[in-house]
Amino acid sequence: MCTRTPGCGTLSAAQSPAINPATIGGHPATMAAVEEVEVVVAHNERATLRVGDVFLKIDADQTRTDVEVEAMALAPIPTPEVLWRKPPVLALAALPGTALGRLGRPSAASAAAWAAAGAAVRMLHDAPLPPWPCQSIEEIASDLAGECEWLITNGVLPAGLVTRNRRIAEAALRPCTPVFTHGDLQVAHVFVDGDEITGVVDWSEAAQGDALYDLAILTLGHRERLGDVVAGYGTDVDLEVIRAWWSLRSLLGIRWLAEHGFDPFSPGAEVDVLRSQI
Repeated sequence: MCTRTPGCGTLSAAQSPAINPATIGGHPATMAAVEEVEVVVAHNERATLRVGDVFLKIDADQTRTDVEVEAMALAPIPTPEVLWRKPPVLALAALPGTALGRLGRPSAASAAAWAAAGAAVRMLHDAPLPPWPCQSIEEIASDLAGECEWLITNGVLPAGLVTRNRRIAEAALRPCTPVFTHGDLQVAHVFVDGDEITGVVDWSEAAQGDALYDLAILTLGHRERLGDVVAGYGTDVDLEVIRAWWSLRSLLGIRWLAEHGFDPFSPGAEVDVLRSQI
């Protein structure tokens, strides 16, 4: 088994000291005329701000930023341009196009766009392995057991729902050949323009891992698009393992989301994914 415990990568963002995005990093001409700063996401670990056509990512843990910058350099698929870096801030150029979709909402993207996403993932998986290691089966199994116990003990979810999904999730805990994985390939992290992929964002979870994990996260909450993604990926995949990753990702993510100000009970989100598995 080669992967890392599923994280919530881009949902991560940090509260940070006030900054002036019109002047930070010595780029006043780039952002001085911007009248509005959009907070894309923020909590006590990381924050992402949009200032015009520039994204400012602030992370208290610069090792995550190190991984993101190096992973984008290594990835054989389009990624945002790094404009500058002045710790704790990383400035990235906005990608053209729009996100492939959003969790909890139907995707307006075409079948061809979803297939193009599958083809891009295959290109990534065929690339040389990155330097960041994977997590063992035993470690992931331990994390899964702990989260399931927490969900039941605290009355967050019915025991039957948790137990059933845990059984499904265990199918993902098997040996696999590691590949270069994005590690947090949420549908909102893939940008398209028409039927073409314009780029993939948020690479701080990149590592050696299970190819089917990336495919599962891309289609989490969009199972009706799995066929298009697999068609673009270009090889047969074990659909039961992808289904297992849907359960495993959701079970591991609920506490993190709740503790960082997100709602896993919102329509189409992680709790609904678990319910749809029954």
